[in-house]
Amino acid sequence: MYQGFRFLLTDQPLLLVVEIALLAIALGLLVPISVLFIECIAALFPSRRITWQVVAPRPRVDVLVPAHNEAAGIRATLNTLLPQLTAPDRLVVVADNCDDETAAIARTFGATVLERQEPTRKGKGYALDYGLRFIALNPPAVVVVIDADSVVHPGAVELISRLATATARPVQATYLMQQPINPEPKDAVSALAFMVKNLVRPTGLDRLRLPCLLTGTGMALPWSVIREVSLASSNIVEDMQLGLDLAMAGHAPVFCSDAKVTGLLPQQKQAAKSQRTRWEHGHLRTLLTQVPKLLRASVRQKRFDLFAIALDLCVPPLSLLVMLWSAAMGGALLAAGLGASWMPTILLAMEGLLFSISIVAAWVKFGRTNLPMLTLLAVPLYILWKIPLYFAFLVRPQRKWIRTQRDILNAPEA
Repeated sequence: MYQGFRFLLTDQPLLLVVEIALLAIALGLLVPISVLFIECIAALFPSRRITWQVVAPRPRVDVLVPAHNEAAGIRATLNTLLPQLTAPDRLVVVADNCDDETAAIARTFGATVLERQEPTRKGKGYALDYGLRFIALNPPAVVVVIDADSVVHPGAVELISRLATATARPVQATYLMQQPINPEPKDAVSALAFMVKNLVRPTGLDRLRLPCLLTGTGMALPWSVIREVSLASSNIVEDMQLGLDLAMAGHAPVFCSDAKVTGLLPQQKQAAKSQRTRWEHGHLRTLLTQVPKLLRASVRQKRFDLFAIALDLCVPPLSLLVMLWSAAMGGALLAAGLGASWMPTILLAMEGLLFSISIVAAWVKFGRTNLPMLTLLAVPLYILWKIPLYFAFLVRPQRKWIRTQRDILNAPEA
């Protein structure tokens, strides 16, 4: 077989085609890997001084909690929310197509509960739209969106609502995932990937004074901004799409690393697979459809921040990026060994070094306290677990919202 490949590559036109294809792939991978490297390295620099904590008043807030059959875990969420609300604030829970005790439990916490029953229109986007139409009757200065399966750390509501008031822009808190009670190696890698995506990279963008993406929970939205956007959709990554829509409308989100919200990775294997499929298929679909729109909008509106968001969105899930790089490097090494140019191999090797530096630097700065070094050794197993997920995107991408089976998350100590 080796001799057969070698014979084929003695054909100069074919050799040139192979070299051009490999070089194009290497240059294509250079974009997301360089963006990842810049964001991770920028995150290592000290935080810029902020003055909004002094000058921005605490606004009146409505906390909107969309919930679909969350009876098992909504108590933990509401227990962490209530101490953070002041007298003028309001807690609004949308019990969306529920057939459990979600609504009854929320009422025991004094929440305003809206029950919506539309089985043909399922999804978080529809629930948020329903809640916002109710809130519009007596709108606050800021709407804070919290998922019913997440825990809000002390002070988070005040931090993001005051920053939203000071900037008149959407604000995203740090949203991290806690490993399940009996974690597997892939859970630690998943938590690391989540940390890089939702903490390290947004922190780097903030250091560069650039906007971030919205990640779904822990969002503070000024009423003057959110009232302009329609949320009624079944988009499986409605939060990411919302952030892009707001950015193109002139309201690019701001990151607040000091405010923290925590979720829980599913213990059950099928639930974990379902959750990752929804997130990553939605991410890839958004990448393919929205990056061109952002690039066009950045040129049309002459806005560098939209160009930066497009570049950030170009970074695929890290496991997919590793898979693509590994396949390209394998092909480049094989071609070089058979007589093709070493240029693609050298370029890919440099990209691999940039990627490795990015992940190790992110782990050293942000993750070594909670994630042991052995986490990095489990990366190959994690990638193998994800291969069927990406093949499924090519064959049958997930387009409908499917609820992930929940585990119960304990509230953090104050």
